[in-house]
Amino acid sequence: MFEISFGELLLIGVVALVVLGPEKLPTVARTLGALIGRAQRFVASVKADIHQQADLTGLASLQQEVQNATASFRQSIETEMKEVEGVMQENVAAVRAVGDEATAVLDSAHSSIAPHSPEPDAALGADLFAAAREGDSTEPGAAPVVVHDENQLDLFDSPPVKPATPPAETRE
Repeated sequence: MFEISFGELLLIGVVALVVLGPEKLPTVARTLGALIGRAQRFVASVKADIHQQADLTGLASLQQEVQNATASFRQSIETEMKEVEGVMQENVAAVRAVGDEATAVLDSAHSSIAPHSPEPDAALGADLFAAAREGDSTEPGAAPVVVHDENQLDLFDSPPVKPATPPAETRE
């Protein structure tokens, strides 16, 4: 508390021995020890009074009440969570059952539909290939088909041709 080292205490003892002398030093030391003991007892008494007043004001009971309220709140939250989990599991089971029923209905509907004959599909595919061949002419003299959209900017088009002569100005 006072941060007095052993060397400082030894120096104080030597100074007290020189100042008081060997006859009075033991009585002064006893008196000083008694005063320090009284001070320690006084501090302990004050601490006990403070703790007693704190207990009288109900701080300990208030702390216990807060702990009890916290525990009951935690229990109520846990029970609510368990109830919600149970309801969610019931809903998941119901949704899975509905999904299984829908899958069964779709499977039965799919199996009841007559399978398509591959011939119309083959004819359709042949028509598509023929149309693609007609549009993609690889003849040397054929001009390529260019599709131009006015809303799309084409970076590789040639710029528009400017008129050779400026328009004539008319003055009135």
